[in-house]
Amino acid sequence: MEAYAIHKGAIIKPRLARMTMDLVRGKDVKSARNILETTNTKASRMILKVLNSAVANAVNNNGMNENDLVIKECFVNPGRVLKRIQFASRGNVDRHDKRTSHIKVVVTDGKMEGDAK
Repeated sequence: MEAYAIHKGAIIKPRLARMTMDLVRGKDVKSARNILETTNTKASRMILKVLNSAVANAVNNNGMNENDLVIKECFVNPGRVLKRIQFASRGNVDRHDKRTSHIKVVVTDGKMEGDAK
């Protein structure tokens, strides 16, 4: 079975979040938590919250064992772009795009849905 969690509208650039997401893709939950806790980036803190939420969904809603969980898939998609302006020299206006992300983490225990416990 599998469970997932999504953080929509995270205020971080997708390219920056993908670099941290690549560190934990395909790992088991315990080692992924250790990697994210020791990585000092804004993205690692956001991804860790989403991972903890996905694990909580798996344990509380589906009755899975936390020690068996593995990250099946995780990805960062671009969200909407917040367009802001900043006044520049000689009467010009520069546009600054504040990019957002949608962070999704899917965890699984490797068992099929119809398997007996």
